[in-house]
Amino acid sequence: MNMNEELSSLLHCCDTLKERLSGLRPLPSDALQKIEEAYNIEYTYESNRIEGNTLTLQETELVVNEGVTIAGKSMREHLEAINHAEAIDYIRDFAKSDIEISERTIKEIHALVLHGINRENAGRYRTVPVMISGSTHIPPQPYLLEKLMEDFILRFRELETKGTHPVLIAAYLHDELVRIHPFIDGNGRTSRLLMNLYLLRKGYTLVNLKGSDDAKLGYYKALEASHTEKHPESFQILVAEAEKVSLQRYLSILGETVCRY
Repeated sequence: MNMNEELSSLLHCCDTLKERLSGLRPLPSDALQKIEEAYNIEYTYESNRIEGNTLTLQETELVVNEGVTIAGKSMREHLEAINHAEAIDYIRDFAKSDIEISERTIKEIHALVLHGINRENAGRYRTVPVMISGSTHIPPQPYLLEKLMEDFILRFRELETKGTHPVLIAAYLHDELVRIHPFIDGNGRTSRLLMNLYLLRKGYTLVNLKGSDDAKLGYYKALEASHTEKHPESFQILVAEAEKVSLQRYLSILGETVCRY
């Protein structure tokens, strides 16, 4: 199976699973709350782990839900967990609204991610050049950001108008925002949140990209291939596979028998 066939198969699988999930909606509110709380904590843990946060899954849950301070962990790590959980609440609420996704949306997500960590830069585009550790891709100069971000949103709307598959649009939102790297810090978390906002709005479930060493390496390699070689297919497959796994898990939790597509 070549890359295009693999991607098509994954997208078809995601649509089939999403249809099954839609058939179960509206879900009982107590069950929905429990599932979302668990997903939120796991997603917060993994997304922060990708960026080097050392809180464990259990510690993340205690910090976010119980307000516990973990000995030996930095204040920044605590704030990253709390902020990310609040940002998930924001994207869940936003996804249910009819407000259009815009640059303002992206800045608001970023402001939540860096709240109390970097007040000066939270929700603001960078004014200095940056480099991405471990990547040969050099993000654009600051004076180009305004135009690039305008074009980014225009391209996003073009993809919607063309009827591009929602999972591919979500992958584009993440991929392109990381490529532009408009912020001094927090680009990865903001990009993953933006991707998930769009998936939620379209009736899909949260994609939880893992922060283990192997998973992180695969994630960075896929982004690098897109940014330096102009081959986004590996990243699209990675996102589609993660969405498939998320939908399968969601259905399993609800007691549905899930065949492995």
